[in-house]
Amino acid sequence: MTASALPPDRIPVIVGVGEIVDRPKEIRDGLEPLALLEQAIRRAENDAGARLIHDAGSLDVVNFLSWRYRDPERLLAQRLGISPSHCHYGPVGGESPIRFLHEAALRIARGECQVAVVCGAEAQSTATKAERAGVQLPWTPFAHDVEEPKRGAAFQKPLAVKLGVFRPVSVYPFYEVASAARWGQTPRQALAESGELWSRFSAVAAYNPNAWLKRHFAPEEITTASVDNRPIAWPYTKLMVANPMVNMGAALILTSLAKARAAGIADNRMIYPLGGASAEDPRDYLTRDQFAESHPQNAVLQAAMNLVGGTGAAFDVIELYSCFPCVPKMARRTLGLGADVEPTVTGGLTFFGAPLNTYMTHAACAMVRRLRGGARRGLLYGQGGFVTKHHALVISREPPSSLSQEVSVQAEADRHRSAAPEFVSEAGGNAKVESFTALHGRNGEVEHGVVMLRTEQDKRTLARVSAQDEATLVRLMDLDRTPVGTVGTITMAADGVPQWRAN
Repeated sequence: MTASALPPDRIPVIVGVGEIVDRPKEIRDGLEPLALLEQAIRRAENDAGARLIHDAGSLDVVNFLSWRYRDPERLLAQRLGISPSHCHYGPVGGESPIRFLHEAALRIARGECQVAVVCGAEAQSTATKAERAGVQLPWTPFAHDVEEPKRGAAFQKPLAVKLGVFRPVSVYPFYEVASAARWGQTPRQALAESGELWSRFSAVAAYNPNAWLKRHFAPEEITTASVDNRPIAWPYTKLMVANPMVNMGAALILTSLAKARAAGIADNRMIYPLGGASAEDPRDYLTRDQFAESHPQNAVLQAAMNLVGGTGAAFDVIELYSCFPCVPKMARRTLGLGADVEPTVTGGLTFFGAPLNTYMTHAACAMVRRLRGGARRGLLYGQGGFVTKHHALVISREPPSSLSQEVSVQAEADRHRSAAPEFVSEAGGNAKVESFTALHGRNGEVEHGVVMLRTEQDKRTLARVSAQDEATLVRLMDLDRTPVGTVGTITMAADGVPQWRAN
């Protein structure tokens, strides 16, 4: 182990990881998120092999959406019998577990606490089944008077909401289509890359005891629409999107190197945060300059690489956030890694499962186990919103020589950003496609297409493509020719929505 300039009581180490997967036989027997959190934390303490929870001075709880509590972080602290000075319940965001883990490490490095806990849980499977069956769950009463967190539609333009492109599943395809065009891929080639990549995720999930769906899928199964794999938003099928219908909890315990050794924890059980970075884009995706890449994603991944010599090949293991294929496809290119890279230690949000904001808590647990098993250095990359919020963290079997308190690389991300085109909600005349998706109903039929357009005045707008306009949809969904750059005509429909038809 290399020497570190930091004193042992300021060197943060991850010493305990715990996970729980709940598959109740009866709906009423399902565990609520608070119970999943507590069990995951107890398991993390058992994994550490030392009594640490009672000394926790920091508790971060990842936001959950399957059940609503008033002050869930305080309720959890009461269950654990602790009163941490930092007791935090986070905002919505898939990057938040990595951010919390990083911030907890920095808190220890500043001497603000000696033990920190980061945890998250969801019980969406049980909650949804109970609602559909009319079953009253014996959980902590649902806090109806607590405001639901703002998501999706709250930050998007009215036209985006009206056209249905305000949810992750309908926005990420804009990045998928635009990035493939930038890389010179036909939609067929892009789909094949997605299938190969997602198959790799499923292969890891198949051997992860905590995965929700333990099966290795062939690329063609993933990309081919079928009764069991319906199309959702072109070009994505059900097996290419995140699966939130799971019941899961995960937790990590951090402490200082000095306290870990005093507690008798062996050196080979300790994993060290080396540092990381964060950056974000505007929440309103239509105010971004383009959709072929993510400047904040590039900035945080480059910062992570700079910690290990400037190359993605320096990581033995990686976890690339995998809500939709475009995210890890863009990330692996920024990291300079080939299509044969193993993109996950966990299994991905489709196959391992997507406990909403807290998937990366599980990924961090899986990464710690891989590093304990012999890998030397790992990259955890999480993202949230609509390719909006990004955080990367490097963890290692070797301690850092220093741990920077500077986390944001926002200035670097902004430096690459061009001016975004003006958005207009009414337009006419010719316009060319910037990106495209088609929304499908549960029967698999196209409900309507949505084109993101640039007008002749180089303004941006969104427009509907009618399901009855088969010629335009056939052109836009041609697997051998990108829809980007296709020229057509905008007219205003009777309902006040721009409508577009290919010329």
